Amino acid sequence: MLRFVAMIFEKNMAKETAEFLLQIKAIKLNPKNPFIWASGWNSPIYCDNRVTLSHVQIRTFIRECLSKIIDRKYGKPDAIAGVATGAIAIGALVAQELGLPFIYVRPEAKKHGRQNQIEGHIEKHQSVVVVEDLISTGKSSLNAVKALRAKDINVKGMVAIFSYGFELANQNFAEADVELTTISDYENLIKQAIAREYVPEDDLHTLENWRKNPSKWSVT
Repeated sequence: MLRFVAMIFEKNMAKETAEFLLQIKAIKLNPKNPFIWASGWNSPIYCDNRVTLSHVQIRTFIRECLSKIIDRKYGKPDAIAGVATGAIAIGALVAQELGLPFIYVRPEAKKHGRQNQIEGHIEKHQSVVVVEDLISTGKSSLNAVKALRAKDINVKGMVAIFSYGFELANQNFAEADVELTTISDYENLIKQAIAREYVPEDDLHTLENWRKNPSKWSVT
């Protein structure tokens, strides 16, 4: 019974999150005039979860969802770790909700001052759950995990707002032995986008093809 309730919660959470992200245009869909990511990939979708921080109701919803997932899956770790820079704010909000210390992890160590890569106080062998805003290939997120493990910190898992659901990301997380849980994902996003007529159903094929091979995709 408890497992069934958890499944219903996760399904509703994924649907509501996708709807919220579309409403506030945190996620933009434009199959006919694609965006160019920093990686050079052409993409019919652009996700900027920082926009959620400007909307109190949505920010609160995301904070509560991530906190519930962490509490249900991991109990109370010793701290919450945010991935810089996108997940610093939401990570701090989650830590506050759970009454836990907060640290964050830079992409690399600073070149000046104390030359920290991990900011904040945490002891060796303590445990953290990592908070991320967005998962694409997972490489930058897992770089944070690598930095934490190098300091003998126990990473219990990672939670994130949204994932594109790339097979490459699944492989990267499996190889790194990191459990990932996201509030919502690409599949739920597309369902809501079509249901709410954010994009025509004719564009569904394009959006599905892009996710299968995003590094090679282009408008034809």
